[in-house]
Amino acid sequence: MTLTPHDTHGRTSPTAGTSVSAPTALTPLGLITVLLGASLSSIDFFIVNVALPSIERDLHASPATLEMVVAGYAVAYAVLLVLGGRLGDAYGRRKLFLWGVAAFGVTSLACGLAPGAWWLVGARVAQGAASALMLPQVLATIHATTRGERRARAVAMYGSVSGLAVVLGQVIGGVLVAADVAGTGWRMAFLVNVPVAVAALVCAVRAVPDSRAEQPRRSDVGGTVLFGASLTALLLPLSEGRAAGWPLWSVALLAAAPLLAAAFGYVERRAERTGGSPLLPPSLLREPGVRKGLVLGVPIFVGFSGWLFVTAVTLQQGLHYSALKAGLTLVPMGVTQFATSMLAPRLVARLGSRAMTACALVHGAGLVVLALTVLSTPWPGVSPLALAPGLALCGLGQGVQLALYYRIVLAAVPAARAGAGSGLAATVQQACLAVGVATLGSLFLALVPDLGMRNAFAIVLTAQLAGLIGLALLSLRLPRRLG
Repeated sequence: MTLTPHDTHGRTSPTAGTSVSAPTALTPLGLITVLLGASLSSIDFFIVNVALPSIERDLHASPATLEMVVAGYAVAYAVLLVLGGRLGDAYGRRKLFLWGVAAFGVTSLACGLAPGAWWLVGARVAQGAASALMLPQVLATIHATTRGERRARAVAMYGSVSGLAVVLGQVIGGVLVAADVAGTGWRMAFLVNVPVAVAALVCAVRAVPDSRAEQPRRSDVGGTVLFGASLTALLLPLSEGRAAGWPLWSVALLAAAPLLAAAFGYVERRAERTGGSPLLPPSLLREPGVRKGLVLGVPIFVGFSGWLFVTAVTLQQGLHYSALKAGLTLVPMGVTQFATSMLAPRLVARLGSRAMTACALVHGAGLVVLALTVLSTPWPGVSPLALAPGLALCGLGQGVQLALYYRIVLAAVPAARAGAGSGLAATVQQACLAVGVATLGSLFLALVPDLGMRNAFAIVLTAQLAGLIGLALLSLRLPRRLG
């Protein structure tokens, strides 16, 4: 999301640039419309996880290809997120929102009609690019077209969308796959986005006001290309190399990844030095508080996305749950995650940065309970009720982590650079989501043949627990009071 130092009325705020003219105030219908756009991509992420085993059976996809179905979306989103925000600043956020919603609908249709696994991967990459056009405009529009208490309420509603998406995505995905409407099976998990996108388009044309930055920043095309190439060179061999027997291309890509990353760093430093607008500003990365905040995001998002992928496969293939049963099994986690996300401001006011320490420990306790439940119950007789306590604890911890991640990173960013800081935080988040599927997913798939799904699942939980312990220790080094 691209934010700027002044709002449209000239007062200091967390948003980016000064609008050419004050836009029309955002109406309730306009707010619902942009939040609907924000929810589309979030819910879709969780729907896909529930649908993965059905996709594997229908398209004869390898487990590694399933990783790419998830990671491809996250990579495209991560690479193009900041670019999408800058295009909105330059050409109008309403226009980019409309284009993004339309593209999301078209790419969802392409996913739902996919004749093969790699067609689906390509359509998912395109869907991630559409989200990168759409999502940055949502918060930027809210900041440019609301003031005071209305803005605070709108931002709070935006923050609750991710927590609600966990619940709705799991349940809707399970219902749609199980219902098998007109024989569509998993395809309806994508096709359902099409009428929703059409409705969002109609409402957006009527109710979403336009806004743009008076002096938009230039797009960093070179940095965007190199960042995308670096991520692809890392994630593609991690996802596909093991299953293919580590052929030469996979080794070559892994060797090229650090070189591409070094080239990306050079281009970004040069762009900033010459007055350009780098995708990930190196000067921000030199801020100790920003670095610490971004490091906290690694165990949060790598663990979360990898856990979702592994859990979807374990519930449906290991425990033989139906898609609907698997979706409903995760409802306790979604409910507690949504509830604690709403309480996050109170926890931060009382505990400061130590709220991150506490939520990491609670989340870790949930993983321990889950592992003990899985290992101590006859396999595959583990019931959803037996899993509920561990999942509820995981949700309690996760609900605070996302809000605190952004709060901690942005607290260390100068007010005038809040736009660059939020874009940096969001890009790191999406990149870590992709890395989590590729790393923890690959670890899980590599262990299953020798250890079985139950033990492989427990080991992945242990790896995630180690990351959460690291998160708790790192959070103790943060200033107690957050800005």
